Amino acid sequence: MIEGARATGKTMTALQTAQSYVFIDSAAAQQAIEIAPDSLLEGKSPRLLDEWQLAPQLWNLVRRAVDASANSGKFILTGSAVPTDDVTRHTGAGRFIRLRQRTMTTAEKSRGAEPRVSIFELFRGSRPTSNLQAGQTIDDVVDEILRPGFPAMIHLETEQSAMRLRAYIDDVAQLDVQRVADLRHGPAVIRQLIVALARSVASDVRYRTLASDIRVVAPTIDVETVSRYVDVLSRLFIVEAQMPWTPQLRSRALLRSSPKVHLADPALAAAALGAGKSRLQRDLATLGMLFESAVVHDLTVFAAALGGEVRHYRDSYGKEIDAIILLPDGRWAAIEVKLGGAQVSAGIESLNAVINQIDTDIVGQPAFRLVVMGTGPIMTAQDGTVTAPLSALAP
Repeated sequence: MIEGARATGKTMTALQTAQSYVFIDSAAAQQAIEIAPDSLLEGKSPRLLDEWQLAPQLWNLVRRAVDASANSGKFILTGSAVPTDDVTRHTGAGRFIRLRQRTMTTAEKSRGAEPRVSIFELFRGSRPTSNLQAGQTIDDVVDEILRPGFPAMIHLETEQSAMRLRAYIDDVAQLDVQRVADLRHGPAVIRQLIVALARSVASDVRYRTLASDIRVVAPTIDVETVSRYVDVLSRLFIVEAQMPWTPQLRSRALLRSSPKVHLADPALAAAALGAGKSRLQRDLATLGMLFESAVVHDLTVFAAALGGEVRHYRDSYGKEIDAIILLPDGRWAAIEVKLGGAQVSAGIESLNAVINQIDTDIVGQPAFRLVVMGTGPIMTAQDGTVTAPLSALAP
């Protein structure tokens, strides 16, 4: 089952492997669902059932067909939303593999420009060759953030893609949320919530703050309702939480347990904020926030390819690590994000300060320490910390 936000390319990805397919949102498929739903499963394997969540009863039909067959790889399901009752939660164990398709990474959008710093190779112990010319300019960083990772939009001019992204947000607010939930409020509230979430990307999410932002269009909305609406956007894969990491510490610091929040694509967050190129060139605080979200987005894609996940660390002393990659075998890596190359030393110092208070006798030493920048070079510092621009990161 391939899941992800609408327009990330799930169907095209699945069609590369499928031997037969049916689009569940077609008129013929909708008629078959009413009359003979089993007929939708007939075809060469693997058979693609595209946007299966439009007919949630297909889940159990597929499950039974899988149980009745001695062969694996019979079906590919794609979906851009989790059904309201989430029929997949209790009945798919041992039968389905879930894959999350996200928007394109910076490496994919730039189509393989050299040099590259491989996350896989860093975990293997390799260190990159230094390249002092690898970093981009701030203008390049802005351009890359504003270029969407949605495949159909990457070749558009900035103004065109921003218009498409605003229309995407309108569609989510007006149409998509209604497919997965019965909401008390109208599209204006969902649209304002997406704007509020965009203001909070790469930050600890606080529902009280979100509610305060939304009350300009819904004066009586409460925190519980906001929380439920964020969950709806998560089920549409528009919002993704970056959960905290809580290792054993040597210090008396208390670990923060709030997740950070990110939208499906940093360009989507920029469009929600109305942040174009000229604004981001002047507003480095907003640029830095969107840049960190872009780094976490790409690291999440790379970590998923290794079966891992990306979390964050923050304690009561104010020490934090922007991204922690955790692999299933227990290995981990610590990543600090800095917009400018001049902040490299501060990034290295910050990483070391946090790692020194983590009980590495229990969790082990990090496989690598990495400072990701917008404008800095590829280097390995004397203490072993690797520095690299986001444009150089690769799986």
